[in-house]
Amino acid sequence: MDSWTWSVRLFKTRSAAAEACRGGHVRVNGAAAKPAQPVRLGDEVRIRAGGVERIVIVERIVTKRVSAPIAAQCLIDRSPPPPSREILATMPRRDRGSGRPTKRERRETDRLLGRDVPPED
Repeated sequence: MDSWTWSVRLFKTRSAAAEACRGGHVRVNGAAAKPAQPVRLGDEVRIRAGGVERIVIVERIVTKRVSAPIAAQCLIDRSPPPPSREILATMPRRDRGSGRPTKRERRETDRLLGRDVPPED
C-alpha cells in the first residue's frame, strides 16, 4: 500500500506514505490499511492528508515511482472538489497567540500571581 500510494504520487516520500498507513489515515475499501497490504485493481483508497480527503480507485498497479502523466493513468480520482474561496473565508480562524501561552507569557503570569520562585544557588 505505501509503495503504490508513493508510486502514483499521492505522497512525496514512501516513508510519509507508510507513516500515514500506520496512523490510520489510509483506508482501503472502508478498512484501515497497513503499509505492507497488497493493492488490487478496483480497490477504493481513501487518504486523509493535510486536512484534505482524497478518494481514488486503483486502475493500474505500479511498483516504482512513475511520472505524473503515467500516475494519472493508474488511478481514477473521485475526490470531492475543494471548498470555494468564499466558504474558506467565512470559516473562523483563531488569532495568533490565542492558544497555549508561550513560555514568556507563562512566566509573566506566574510573577503576577506570586508564584515566582527564585533560583537556588
